[in-house]
Amino acid sequence: MLRIAQGVVLLFAASVAASPAPPLQVQAPAAAPNVVVVLLDDVGFAASSTFGGPVETPALDALAREGLRYNRFHTTGICSPTRAALLSGRNAHAVGIGAVMNSADERPGYKGVHAADAATIATLLLRNGYNTAAFGKWHQTPDWEISQSGPFDRWPTGQGFEKFYGFFGGESDQFEPTLLEGTTPVLRPKGKDYHLTEDLANRAIEWMQAQHSVTPDKPFFLYFAPGATHAPLQAPPAWIEKYRGHFDAGWDAIRPQILVRQKQLGVVPANTDLTPRPAGLPAWDSLSTDERTIAARLMEVYAGFLAHTDAQVGRLVQALKDVGEFDHTLFIYIVGDNGGSAEGGLKGSISYMGAIQGLPEDRARTLSRLDSFGGPDTYAQYPAAWAWAMSTPFQWMKTVASHLGATRNPLVVSWPRRIKDHGGLRSQFGHVNDILPTVLEAAGIVVPEMLDGIRQKPLNGTSLVYSFDDAQAPERHRTQYFEVYGHRAVYHDGWMASAFHERLPWQVISRDSKPFEADTWELHDLRNDFSQAHDLAAQDPQRLEALQALFMREAQRNQVLPLRGQVLNANLPSLTRGRTEFTYYPGAVVPEADAPNIFNRSWTLTATIEAPGARARGVIATMGGAPAGWSLYLDVQGRPVFAYRAFEAGALELASDARLDAGRHVVRVDFDYDGGGYAKGGTVRLQVDGLPQIEGRMAATPPKFFSINETFDVGVDMGSAAGRYPEEAGPGYAFSGGRIERVDIHLR
Repeated sequence: MLRIAQGVVLLFAASVAASPAPPLQVQAPAAAPNVVVVLLDDVGFAASSTFGGPVETPALDALAREGLRYNRFHTTGICSPTRAALLSGRNAHAVGIGAVMNSADERPGYKGVHAADAATIATLLLRNGYNTAAFGKWHQTPDWEISQSGPFDRWPTGQGFEKFYGFFGGESDQFEPTLLEGTTPVLRPKGKDYHLTEDLANRAIEWMQAQHSVTPDKPFFLYFAPGATHAPLQAPPAWIEKYRGHFDAGWDAIRPQILVRQKQLGVVPANTDLTPRPAGLPAWDSLSTDERTIAARLMEVYAGFLAHTDAQVGRLVQALKDVGEFDHTLFIYIVGDNGGSAEGGLKGSISYMGAIQGLPEDRARTLSRLDSFGGPDTYAQYPAAWAWAMSTPFQWMKTVASHLGATRNPLVVSWPRRIKDHGGLRSQFGHVNDILPTVLEAAGIVVPEMLDGIRQKPLNGTSLVYSFDDAQAPERHRTQYFEVYGHRAVYHDGWMASAFHERLPWQVISRDSKPFEADTWELHDLRNDFSQAHDLAAQDPQRLEALQALFMREAQRNQVLPLRGQVLNANLPSLTRGRTEFTYYPGAVVPEADAPNIFNRSWTLTATIEAPGARARGVIATMGGAPAGWSLYLDVQGRPVFAYRAFEAGALELASDARLDAGRHVVRVDFDYDGGGYAKGGTVRLQVDGLPQIEGRMAATPPKFFSINETFDVGVDMGSAAGRYPEEAGPGYAFSGGRIERVDIHLR
């Protein structure tokens, strides 16, 4: 029996030895490069000096001299869809993110939920031996999934990124951001001169250096997507001052100047015509002197913001060079996820989220604050016509996906070990969905047909590697549709058919009413009309009809239909809908979209606090941030304070004389809404232990939101400060010296 058992053991051991075990660690393909993808936000084709613009971008200039410039590269025309297409290699609607995340609806192509059959570039690289990290803006997770209750599979760390440090919404305060590390809300580092873009670059450099220190032979993928230059326009003062006076001539004068430089640089053909100013945008000379002063200063802030951002990208490049990895890195620098943004309205704003909702802004007061523009006390956005100027020579700007001002963005690609045509220009049609296949071909990786038991959608993008060695190579991305808010277009073999729908890009909140069949279609021969300036619809109706039919086929295939324009108040999942009673405990950090809906109604907040001594202080509960929001907190002397701000429409601060001594206390805030419609005022009353303390009035309140990026918090203020906290307390003004038992909110 023993001999038989030994024989079985020997036979089993031999069989194991004959069948090689899978490797314990996946190895990347030989010579696979590091990959860095930089995606800026809300930067038009003409903003950067590299493409003829007025803003100095030396890092982009240097990469362009070392690599290739692409002057016919395209995004989707708006932020979330561009990111979805970049990360997936598929069309945005095909993966379920055809609209910006906070405008999602129930249609399959617009629901804001990334499809499981479209694995991200991070997932594919991770499975093939790369380390992966994302720093900056995500904007790919639906609102109802971004609380601490998850689910987390559509967070960055569930989409192939081993490391994430950044923010989830469409924007963030650059001085006091709302940050997450992995799946944990975190406060920004302490420091008086903090700026988010610098912080993101610091973290990205630290991460790259760590990878090189521990596994120098292992490639990495870095996705660097700062919130810059999306509003709020905020930058260190010295960067803004560099541009003082540079824009006093106005947008009508600067566009021809940009076009001259673009032709000199060769980034547009010599026969390119300048497109006219869209109806509705004011002429510079029609503005009053004060309006021109404000508009020019806002553009100076934007320019400083972009220049500062490019400098941080330059730090990434230098960090790669310092460790000898730059030559072995495929560096992809996409200058904007869409064209310039018109969301600041026709006149611009220093608190643009209030202006979007129709709340007033005193221009005289704005004028008196010129030197504060771009600082922590403003939440600025420039006038819409600057967005148009920064999209020279094209028509329109962000969201108008029918026209190139929304969708044509600069691309620079550097890979010293592979690309030899230094400073070369490439004019093949490209799209943001080409990035994933480009990276995979460069790395020698094939997209699997099945991943985790799920059959994967075919890629819509086409690798651009074919263009690296040949400027004259025939373009391979021959057809591409575009659609945002009903504005739509289709490109095919050099021709584009375009239909502007209804929504004006400076009217951010609008309702769709125009029938789609009433839209006028244009036809452009982009082989001979680089700027989309000459409409040939009347001369070639048959070609236009064929392209219209092609658009409908592509729209059907990619879940674009049915067209609806901008959708508001869609019946999407909600963590709070139908509820009027809420209880929160210390540590709760809830995105504003998932917080109690206190707008246009009365409400009561009751906080129960245990103070062992007379030293309790810090934030009890808060919602929103510095531009708009409220905070209930204890000052340094332990006295309850309630602060409320409604952008530029008004603010109050109610400070109690009652200091919380040792014991159990109940602090209550009653907000009695005036009623009679939206955005009305109300009376605020503060009580301590049932005793009235102080009351005040708000003349107006926001009708819809304080922000699209801040949070409701208990025990700390995670983003920008909604109250006047002591400066020495540092970020967050966390509650200390006692214990918050609970915070109850009742909607009345």
